[in-house]
Amino acid sequence: MLKIREAIVVEGKYDKIALEPLVDAPIFTTEGFGLFRDGEKIELLRRIAERRGLIILTDSDGAGFVIRNRLRGCIDPALVKHAYIPDLPGRERRKKTASREGKLGVEGMAPEVLRQALLRAGATVEREEPARPITKADLYALGLAGGAGAAERRRALQQRLGLPERLSANGLLEVLTALYGRDAFLTAAGELLQEQGCQVAHKEDA
Repeated sequence: MLKIREAIVVEGKYDKIALEPLVDAPIFTTEGFGLFRDGEKIELLRRIAERRGLIILTDSDGAGFVIRNRLRGCIDPALVKHAYIPDLPGRERRKKTASREGKLGVEGMAPEVLRQALLRAGATVEREEPARPITKADLYALGLAGGAGAAERRRALQQRLGLPERLSANGLLEVLTALYGRDAFLTAAGELLQEQGCQVAHKEDA
């Protein structure tokens, strides 16, 4: 598995599923052309690019290049790397018919093809020990998931950090991992809960 500094942007959830076993990096989806209607997501990707850089990996068909070019126009090119997959004819197993252009997308590529695409794009491969991740257990312990008032506290934290309101608990974990270290997240959450008069139940592992 490649530990990559940059976050990766793909088109859909099946592309993300194909990449997850190969990389230790945040992976975000554009939901296809849904990105064009989602100013909050574009702003979020811009912030992530500023924090750690982005690698854009879309399909090799016309739609993939439209999405890639949209992102190219929204985010400082100096912060973005572009990974390309080859033009290969075929159909993904889950689909009954091939795409309009008859090309395999990211989800249909062999793992080594995806790995090489990222490396050729100049992905920053890190070898140090990974930082402790932010987990669902942290959200539960801080009262940000799974209990009374959790959704309200989560929205307040998202507002404080300038994050989209519509993020689910899982989506929030992905964004926090990409933008903040665990210590910075715990500090921000702790300050918010103290202001609200909530008791923080989180404890560090022994």
